[in-house]
Amino acid sequence: MSHPGEKAGRTFSAGAVVFRRVPGDQLFLLLRAYRNWDFPKGEVGRGEEPLAAAQREVDEETGITDLHLTAAGVYFETQPYARGKVARYYLAETMTEQVRFKTNPELGRPEHHEFRWLRHAEARPLLVDRLRAVLDWAHGHLLSTPRG
Repeated sequence: MSHPGEKAGRTFSAGAVVFRRVPGDQLFLLLRAYRNWDFPKGEVGRGEEPLAAAQREVDEETGITDLHLTAAGVYFETQPYARGKVARYYLAETMTEQVRFKTNPELGRPEHHEFRWLRHAEARPLLVDRLRAVLDWAHGHLLSTPRG
């Protein structure tokens, strides 16, 4: 029997495309682990809702807790990758600029090495195609939705 962390036998993760508004634009939060850039995300735990997992992962990986979902229930799911893993990303705004990497108890160190707040055009080249699609979705959603 599968649990929320599995989707049709696949590993299921949840995370968020976290952004901050700046005059005339928005900055997206990217995290680097080794050479790979990504958004905060992690596996959905047994009995955990994906949105709750996304909020937990953002807090665990960045220390950011003031997330405001831009649209309830709106998310982007990746196609299966890396042995069938699927990741669901929500779009969340924060007012927090400072990121604090917390120690992952399983690793004994933080999961990431660096963070950057970047405009859409600056972030795109750092991401693999699968994550560019996530970023483009988030950016398009922000452009098409009036601020409110």
